[in-house]
Amino acid sequence: MEDQDRLGPIPFAQMSASQQVAAQAVIDGPRGALYGPFVPLIRSPELMSAAQRMGEYLRYRSAIGTRLTELAILVTARHWSQQVEWAIHAPIARDYGVTAEVIAAIAARQRPAAMLADETLVYDFCMQLHQQQRVDDATYAAALAAFGEQGVVDLMGINGYYTLLAMVMNAAQTAVPASSAAPLPE
Repeated sequence: MEDQDRLGPIPFAQMSASQQVAAQAVIDGPRGALYGPFVPLIRSPELMSAAQRMGEYLRYRSAIGTRLTELAILVTARHWSQQVEWAIHAPIARDYGVTAEVIAAIAARQRPAAMLADETLVYDFCMQLHQQQRVDDATYAAALAAFGEQGVVDLMGINGYYTLLAMVMNAAQTAVPASSAAPLPE
């Protein structure tokens, strides 16, 4: 069946010892629960542990800040038509100042008309990276000037990390949580 969650939740008591340790680390961290991509990833506890540590840094402490991180996540979620990432991150992006108009345009696969300068730079960087698998010299230079080397590397990492999660959840057909965000249109 197309929409069936292929790798759904495992009750904590039924997890192996290594799965329980990995799950507890996520539960005890800033996420507070095992949800989204960590539901299928728990089947590989070492991979999940490494991924969640990277994600914790990129999501909560990246050098470009939360607003721009969330924007990059939305561009990635839209590129991969990843409904779980969208359901989780569209409300967070809105809470951190990404306008409803920008979010709606990204959902509709349209270039947002009214972005702040730093949002335009992040949007262009992400779109080039996803669509052309590279970033042109002008966009790279502008990102470097705006965010520094760490910020540029973190921006590349955000795109790569959320692509990994999108691939996992798309293949696993991870169930979409309830959200205040409208689902991505087909």
